[in-house]
Amino acid sequence: MSDSERDEEPPVQAVVLDIFPNGRSSDGRSGYGKDPLAYALGTRDFRLFEVTFESTPEVGIDDYVDVDPPAENVKRIRNVEYDDLSGGAQSELEYVVADIVEADEDRFVDFYNDAQPITLRLHQLNLLPGIGKKLRNSILDQRKQQPFQSFEDLEERVAGLHNPQEVLVERIIEELRDDDLKYKTFVGRRDE
Repeated sequence: MSDSERDEEPPVQAVVLDIFPNGRSSDGRSGYGKDPLAYALGTRDFRLFEVTFESTPEVGIDDYVDVDPPAENVKRIRNVEYDDLSGGAQSELEYVVADIVEADEDRFVDFYNDAQPITLRLHQLNLLPGIGKKLRNSILDQRKQQPFQSFEDLEERVAGLHNPQEVLVERIIEELRDDDLKYKTFVGRRDE
């Protein structure tokens, strides 16, 4: 990819889940030697990051920070797992995921429109909590007639599918918490 193509792409952003302006308390160094850091969630692929800053950043919880290319004040970015997050970051996670899904409704409604079989017996829709064979078939039948336009449209046309947005949030949280899931639809791999 050329520099000009890279300049045209918007930066990859993450939402700050928790921030430690004076560094981690578990860090054995004295206060002045610790780097400020934050835990953040990528908005595109839901990867979890630990972002270390050069100096105290002007960001707080729920603010966005550029991770690729990194913001000017960013010293280091590393991928982390759910268990590496602080308690505050873990408790904020569900709210942030829900906000991302709501803000990018078209992207997530398209998941319902575009989901495909994974194997002969398993469909991507079956990975969602509460969606069994009957509900899956109902979704597939309705999308054949006309693609879904919104979460509200989905809920109105598919009997038994209550709060399709929350179903996606539950799945994303499950993928974030369980690193050993065989199939991940929404969360990017940590080695990318």
